[in-house]
Amino acid sequence: MSSKEKKKTLAWHETLEIHELTAFQANHLMGFKMMLPEVADPALKTLYSHTIAALEHNLKDLLGFYPLAPSYTRKAGQEDLTAFQAGHLLGFWKNAVRSYANSITEAATPQVRETMRKHLNAAIEMHAKAFNFMLERGLYPAYDLPKLLENDVKTAQKAIAL
Repeated sequence: MSSKEKKKTLAWHETLEIHELTAFQANHLMGFKMMLPEVADPALKTLYSHTIAALEHNLKDLLGFYPLAPSYTRKAGQEDLTAFQAGHLLGFWKNAVRSYANSITEAATPQVRETMRKHLNAAIEMHAKAFNFMLERGLYPAYDLPKLLENDVKTAQKAIAL
């Protein structure tokens, strides 16, 4: 394909990155919207509102790529709160693993490094438990890319509409 020809589909790896960004932002958007009424500080409430608007914009942009994903199909459906809650938990542990892995590279004190290593291993275990919870209940179809992307679209649309 020449560089001037338009691609018919996205590459698999970029599709998966878009999935990760969409799932991460949609789950956090729902959480920020649920917490917004409870934020008392006016400046923090403004930051939450700006974050919500930015995430809605991001999700709308990302959803525009879904029709270009390989083997993508559209289907109607609903997700329940369990899927959001489990996805939020999974996203937390995934980011905890990343944060601890990065922090270990900054640890100069052996005791700090050992504590971070223990926390990292615990975060890896918790991530696996959250992942398996979702996989076993059909909430995270990790081995079915079209269904995974379909779930992203539903979750992002639900987060935007919340």
